[in-house]
Amino acid sequence: MPGARAWTVGALMRHGARRFRRARLTFGHGTSNPADETAWLVSHVLREMPEAVHPARSDIVSPAAAKRILGLFDRRIRERIPAAYLTREAWLGDLRFYVDQRVIVPRSHIAALLREGLVPWLGDPHQVRSVLDLCTGGGSLAILAAHAFARARVDAADISRDALAVARLNVSGHRLGRRIRLIESDLFAMLRRRRYDLIVCNPPYVTASSMRRLPPEYRHEPRLALAGGPDGLGLVRRVIAQAGAHLKPRGLLVVEVGRGRKRVERAFPAIPFVWPEAAPGSAVFALEGQALAPQSSRRPSEARSSRVRRGESSRY
Repeated sequence: MPGARAWTVGALMRHGARRFRRARLTFGHGTSNPADETAWLVSHVLREMPEAVHPARSDIVSPAAAKRILGLFDRRIRERIPAAYLTREAWLGDLRFYVDQRVIVPRSHIAALLREGLVPWLGDPHQVRSVLDLCTGGGSLAILAAHAFARARVDAADISRDALAVARLNVSGHRLGRRIRLIESDLFAMLRRRRYDLIVCNPPYVTASSMRRLPPEYRHEPRLALAGGPDGLGLVRRVIAQAGAHLKPRGLLVVEVGRGRKRVERAFPAIPFVWPEAAPGSAVFALEGQALAPQSSRRPSEARSSRVRRGESSRY
C-alpha cells in the first residue's frame, strides 16, 4: 500500500504527477500542469512555498504528512476539485489568499501588471490615490493594488455577498482593513459619483457556448463569476459604458477579457484599446478616462494619441 512506505518529498511529487497525468485532469486554477499542481498540494501540507518543493528533494516526509498528501491526491482525482479549493489557499506571486467555493480561484493576469505598478501605462504610481477593484471576488486584486500603490485608498466592489465575505477574510489577513473598503454593488451602482485614478476589473467573460463545455474542475466555481452572456461581453459592455463617469480624466481602466480580444475590438471599433502583454493566451486592455468620452466629441487623431498609446508594449 503506498501509504505504508517511507516517502521523500521528491518521490511524492513524482507519484502525484504521474497519477494526475493518467487521470487526465484539467488545470488552470493557478497551475497549468500536473507537476505544479502536485507541488501546490505537497507544499500546503509541508507549510512551505510551492516553489520550495521539487522532484529532486530527498528529505523524508513524516508518515502523517505523507498520508495527508496522498489523501489530497485521491480527492483531486476522484472529485476533480482544483487544488486551491482542497487547500483553501491560492497564490499570486508570493502573496497567499484564502479561497473557497464562494469565489473563483484568483488567477487574473492583471496581477502581473499590478506588481509592476502598471508602468508605463499609468504614469507615476506614487500619484495614485484612489483605486477601484470591480468584481473583486475574494479581493486579491484589491490587495495587490494596495501593495502596489502605497498612498492609495482602495474600493473593492462585488454583487455577491458570499464573495465579499471571502474578501473580508483576505483583507483582514493582509492587515489592510484601513485602506480597503468592501462594497456590495452591481458594478458601479452603489459608488455614486466617486472617481478613481485606477479601475481594475476581472469580470465574468466566459461565453455561453464555453460555459456548456466547462471541464468538471471549473464547475466547482460559482457560475455568477464566470458566465459573461452569449458572447462573453455582457458585463464588459456595461463596464465600458459606465467607467468614464467614474474615472478621473487621466485615470486608467484595466479590464481582463480572457480570449475575447477580437470580440471586444469588433464590438467597439472606435475605441483605442491598448493591449499590454500580461500572459500568453489571455487579453487585458487598458484605456484612459479621456478615451471613454463620447466618441462624437473626439476627433480620430485625438483617439489615437493618448499617453497610454505611447506606453504600449508588445501585443498578443
